[in-house]
Amino acid sequence: MASKKLNIGGKVIGHDEPPFFIAEIGINHNGVIDIAKKLIDLAVTAGCDAVKFQKRTIDVVYTPEELAKPRESVFGDTNGHLKRGLEFGKKEYDEIDRYCKDKGILWFASPWDEAGVDFLEQYNPPCYKIASACNADKELLQYIKSKNRPIIVSFGMSDDELMGKVVNFLGEENLVIMHCNSSYPAKEHELDLHNIPRLREKYPHSFIGYSGHETGLYSSLAAACLGACVVERHVTLDRAMWGSDHAASIEGVGLMKLVRDLKSIPVWKGQPLTRITEAEKPIAQKLRRKHTI
Repeated sequence: MASKKLNIGGKVIGHDEPPFFIAEIGINHNGVIDIAKKLIDLAVTAGCDAVKFQKRTIDVVYTPEELAKPRESVFGDTNGHLKRGLEFGKKEYDEIDRYCKDKGILWFASPWDEAGVDFLEQYNPPCYKIASACNADKELLQYIKSKNRPIIVSFGMSDDELMGKVVNFLGEENLVIMHCNSSYPAKEHELDLHNIPRLREKYPHSFIGYSGHETGLYSSLAAACLGACVVERHVTLDRAMWGSDHAASIEGVGLMKLVRDLKSIPVWKGQPLTRITEAEKPIAQKLRRKHTI
């Protein structure tokens, strides 16, 4: 496998590098900037490479009928109240931008519409992430592509035919293809992690990653061992908090363990050979009394 590299905000991504870890905050801030900051702090403490948010223009992404549907939340009694309550605007993103720069961590977002791209451009993002729900939106893909930034795209709710069309449209250069299952939380038997090495062979000019929505940690380690050079997981302060994504997220202790172990994977992999290490030589001398073979 070629040792191709991709630079995202000064971070080097490659299949022989430690996995680039994205802490997906998404809407787990529950519309509160102080919670967003605590999640950024958590990501920094754990050693994550980046945090990610979502950006929607509510009246573009959702129909009036969808927004009018009854839905109880702390923001009101309709789906529209909830969606607008969870959506950060310029004031909040100005603070996120300032805070992440202060803390020395990259941030970017998944825009769900062209206006969201325009909004994010003012912050000079290191890349764009295309959510699984948006990966068939040709106009949005074209608009993001026109910004000439690295693109990370998730392929939950997708098959080989759709993936092939998207990759062909975006081009393999500077592209990270994220294997993904979009159930929240995803079931273990539907993770299909063996798809990761297959995708590495199928798209050798791109980078293959993994976006996980399961509840455990070890599957992300397995994904990285199978070749994922980017790993994304939702993070939360408490999985019992109200909100649609918290239950499929990981908390602080789990995040710290996962990021620590992911960074150890290149060391664990070592070299593709059978050898006697220096530490083994005195043990071999002590235990091997005869050499008869």
